[in-house]
Order: sequence, then structure tokens, then C-alpha cells
Amino acid sequence: MMIRKSITVTGQQNEWIRSQIEAGHYGNDSEVIRELIRERQLRDADKGKELERIRAKLIKAEQSGFETVSAEGLLQEVKEEMRLNGDLQIKR
Repeated sequence: MMIRKSITVTGQQNEWIRSQIEAGHYGNDSEVIRELIRERQLRDADKGKELERIRAKLIKAEQSGFETVSAEGLLQEVKEEMRLNGDLQIKR
């Protein structure tokens, strides 16, 4: 089911949308906006998966009583695991 929405964009945003259509990437304004929403949904889903993996690693570390990995190292481990498993869809 499609629902009609009315949105307001800046002149600069409108020019970018028009350039995407003129370049043949999309057929109309709605396609551009829907694609941007899909990309954001994927990014949000990736972030949720990333947080779940971080939580699991933190719980495991807490249960083992000792963790030598820094917060940055832990985040890199999680992102690498997600990339290898195909769970990380969008590069940030």
C-alpha cells in the first residue's frame, strides 16, 4: 500500500534530487526519497546488530572476569565479525 506524503526540501536538496533523476538513477522524486529511507533502515538495522554483538562480547568479558581489549578494539572486532558474516551492509 502506498501512502501519499507531502514534504518540504531546501533548494539545494531539490537540485540534488533533480540531478539524480536527470542522471538516470531514479525515475522521479518519490523513488529518490524511498531509496534514502531504505538506506537509513538498513543502517539502523546494522547498528542494532552491532549493538547486540557488543553487548554479547561485554557480557562474555564480564563473565570471564577479565578483558584486555580496549573499547575501540572491541568495536573493531565486532565490525570485522559482522563484515565477515555479511551482516554489515553499509560502510560507515
